[in-house]
This record gives sequence, C-alpha cells and structure tokens, in this order.
Amino acid sequence: MLTVDFDRLGLQPGDRVLDMGCGAGRHAFEMYRRGADVVAFDQDGDELAGVLELFGAMKEAGEVPDGAQADIKQGDALSLPFADGEFDRVVAAEVLEHLHDDVGAITELVRVLRPGGTLAVSVPRWLPEVVNWRLSDDYHNAEGGHVRIYTDHELIDKVTKAGAPNDGGPGTAMAYEGRGYAHGLHSPYWWIKCAVGVTNDDHPAARAYHRLLVWEIMKQPRALRLAGRVLDPLIGKSLVLYFRKPVRLGSPTGG
Repeated sequence: MLTVDFDRLGLQPGDRVLDMGCGAGRHAFEMYRRGADVVAFDQDGDELAGVLELFGAMKEAGEVPDGAQADIKQGDALSLPFADGEFDRVVAAEVLEHLHDDVGAITELVRVLRPGGTLAVSVPRWLPEVVNWRLSDDYHNAEGGHVRIYTDHELIDKVTKAGAPNDGGPGTAMAYEGRGYAHGLHSPYWWIKCAVGVTNDDHPAARAYHRLLVWEIMKQPRALRLAGRVLDPLIGKSLVLYFRKPVRLGSPTGG
C-alpha cells in the first residue's frame, strides 16, 4: 500500500535514496524493486531487522535489477548519520506527525538531499485527521501517537523554509512542486474505529470494513480502484507533498 508516487518523485534506477522512518519498509521495498540504492532508516531495530530480511529475500527471488542495493540504518531523525547531499531522493512517509521537533527533522531531510534532488513528505490530511481526533482521544494520545494536525499550507511553509539562510540572502530553500492525496478508502475505516474504540477490532462494522481494505490491498479489484480515484482527492487520508532542492551556482546538477 504505497502513499508516494515514485514517478512523480522522479525515481530512477541507480538513484541513492533514503526512506526516513521506513517502518515495515513498504516504500523501501518498492524503491529497491525499481533499481534504486536504498537506505531504510528508522529508530526501531526490530522493524529494521524484518526489513533487512525481506531485502535479502527479494534479491534471492530475483525481484530486483542487477546492481540495485539496499541496506538498513538505525538512528535518530533529528541527527541523520549521513553526509550533506548524500541522497538523490528522500522519502518521509507518515513520520513528521509523530515528532515534536518536526522542523529539526525536516532540516535534516533537506541537509542530506543533494542539490537538484527531490523530496516526498506525507502526513495525515487535515480533514480526515480532525474527524479522528474529535471522535477519539485515544487515537492520538497513545504512546508514539500523532502530536499535531497539519494543514497543507503549514507543511509547505515548513519545508520550503528549511535550509534557507537566516539573513534572507540566496540559499537552498526548497521548491514546492505539487501535492497528491492517497488512501481515500481508508478514512472511513478510521472514522469507524475512532467511533467504536480504536482498539475494538472485533466490532462488526470495523471488522467488515477491514475485510474490504484487505480485499483492496490484496486483490486490487477494479471497482475499488475506481472508488479510490474518486475518494482520494475528496477524503484521502494522506497528503503527499513533493519538493525539489534548488541547485546553487557551481553545484552539480541532476534529474
């Protein structure tokens, strides 16, 4: 279940890419499958162990192009253990809403992205998230839960200002390139969960809708794909923003 559009990100075989806050690895796996040199980064060592195991299984099964590489790295989003400009593409999917110092994390994402490189950031969309918060305190008060609700404008402002010099002179402020929405079928599921209890997985409505989502993910029936296309721009659970790091005079360029 991918949130980021990798064609829109400009991902190419051989690109060095960072999946920051990779979780179980869904985006890292797809980038590896497309021939990228992937680093899956997270704080959770157990999650990373599972990601590394599946990287190996993908290679053994011949699911990745020759030359593609993938590895894991554990650490803190506020102090990424990578050099300035190390990555061609950076992805941070459903991460920033969990971090108290989101500006610090965004600054690090911009730092490790090369001039001319692209960044995709996804967070829960404002309207579906507001509904969840109003229906259930447990939804966002859980340990490691969401600490803020973003508007499009707020997140665009935070990312485009990252890396800009304090003196207002020419710098590397990020260029906003557009947005998308994803997982329109998933918003009603979370509204149901918040209404009946976020841990009440046995509630008939929650169980029935969960089966629908499993069917969508596993079988991708045409009717649900069409429904998703209609619902994504209306109530898509995830907002995805795309940015490019400008190239300074004298810096190497790239696609």
